[in-house]
Amino acid sequence: MAEMYYDNDADLSILQDRPIGVIGYGSQGHAHALNLKDSGLDVSVGLYEGSRSWSKAEEDGLSVGLAADVSRDSDVIMVLIPDHTQAEVYRESILPNLLPGKTLMFAHGFNIHYGTIQPPDSIDVSMVAPKAPGHRMREVFTRGSGVPGLLAIEQNVTGRAREIGLAYARGIGCTRAGVLDTTFKEETETDLFGEQSVLCGGVTALIKAAFETLVEAGYQPESAYFECMHELKLIVDLLYQGGMEYMRYSVSDTAEYGDYSRGPVVVDEHVKENMKKVLAAVQDGSFAREWIAENDEGRPRFNRLRKENAEHPIESVGKELRGMMSFLKDAD
Repeated sequence: MAEMYYDNDADLSILQDRPIGVIGYGSQGHAHALNLKDSGLDVSVGLYEGSRSWSKAEEDGLSVGLAADVSRDSDVIMVLIPDHTQAEVYRESILPNLLPGKTLMFAHGFNIHYGTIQPPDSIDVSMVAPKAPGHRMREVFTRGSGVPGLLAIEQNVTGRAREIGLAYARGIGCTRAGVLDTTFKEETETDLFGEQSVLCGGVTALIKAAFETLVEAGYQPESAYFECMHELKLIVDLLYQGGMEYMRYSVSDTAEYGDYSRGPVVVDEHVKENMKKVLAAVQDGSFAREWIAENDEGRPRFNRLRKENAEHPIESVGKELRGMMSFLKDAD
């Protein structure tokens, strides 16, 4: 069994006298910084000059400065900006301030694993990756709970990288739920594969294909939307709560039989073979090189794909139907 860590395994006092710099104040950045602050730790937020998040972080009661200044003044530096911007910010604002013995942290292993960031060998390098979006992570923390997380140690120069990582994980609430021991390689490759084959790419492609199949067969787009998109939350919530067995227990016997007998017809061995190709591109670095090049070239394909998908009929139908659902207004 994999190693799991909880509150009793983490000593928060290790970080009491060590200033922490959180670089970025987006979804993950705001959650990390506020959770650390609420845990009684000395945390500052590092941003670029003119950042729209600057005033927001100050309003939230946090100390804010330029990324370079916060990196200089921090013993622990957590990088929470988008993957494609990390290498440049690292070179310009963080690397010049990485004195021996400091700790450089990440919440995703992309840039370390694929070598776009290569830290000096005089510092600790670790990762604490919460397994939830930042807003969810913050919400759960304020209710006294936490979301699961991953811990990985890439460099342990001081001999205390794991202790510091666990203390950080406790500071943001992850040890309340459990922290899994992993590596930068495993986290990066499984995360990218999961996003592409299931959580984002697989799910949205499946929804669109099902919607199109029903509409092309003459069914109302609204009916197709309800069946293929709207009701997905019901199933996901059941899976989240109790796994596949609980979901199957909760639906009708007809639905359960359709699950067993028709699911493998839709997602057959050809799909699994395609998933293996997706995984291979993650493992050999070709996806990473493609994504880095896409950003270097101004994101032409990304922007085209974003526009095409935003214009899919399911989006216009869904927007109209969701506008009638008053219970969704709080989420907006």
